[in-house]
Amino acid sequence: MTPRDWEATTYERLSAPMTAMGTEVLDRLVLRGEETVLDAGCGTGNVTRLLLERLPRGHVIAVDASPSMVEQARELLPPEVDVRQADLLELALDEPVDAILSTATFHWVPDHERLFANLHAALSPGGRLVAQCGGHGNVAEIKQAGIEVAREAPYAQHFDGWSTDWTFATPEETERRLRAAGFGDVWCWLTRVDVDPGDPEAYLRAICLGSFVARLPEELRDPFVAAALERLPDPLQIHYVRLNILARRV
Repeated sequence: MTPRDWEATTYERLSAPMTAMGTEVLDRLVLRGEETVLDAGCGTGNVTRLLLERLPRGHVIAVDASPSMVEQARELLPPEVDVRQADLLELALDEPVDAILSTATFHWVPDHERLFANLHAALSPGGRLVAQCGGHGNVAEIKQAGIEVAREAPYAQHFDGWSTDWTFATPEETERRLRAAGFGDVWCWLTRVDVDPGDPEAYLRAICLGSFVARLPEELRDPFVAAALERLPDPLQIHYVRLNILARRV
């Protein structure tokens, strides 16, 4: 599967809710300040920048699959941050890292068994994985609205054989996969975060419905988002369900 590229400039403008959630996840990662940390799915680099502030003697490797996100992150972050474009399922590091941080990324990865095995291999013994992504039930209303519109003309022909790009797993599934990959001290749980998107049309186009929009020609993108919005409550509130992950390589 070719990783989806993003409208990075639009995402940066609208990404305050993602950054706020990511900052809470970062607070769970206790650091001495000298570690090497992998930011697995850095996006435009907002959370990466906060991570860097906590590593005055350390090093950050920031990875994202989206070329436009990587370009934006390189503009935002100082040159000492090693920003790379890479698929997490293909990632290979020269040296293992002390910790892995990831926010709002793993649900875009289709194969969580392979993902966790790869992250386990990237960690030093005792290294920690601290992450959050979309979990079971995430943005359910918006996902359903997108699926319904995608079944209709003139959109349906562009979604033939497509079953969405998300993996919204349960805590139980994730704990099992992490342990199978070799992790211990595993703890996974769900939290709900309700977000006022501010600019609903732009937010859905760039973020929540971005996978749908990316499959459409330009002239159908705005009408698709408008048709999905007609099926959603007004005013719109986005109900995020976040899957929180804590684990350690043993």
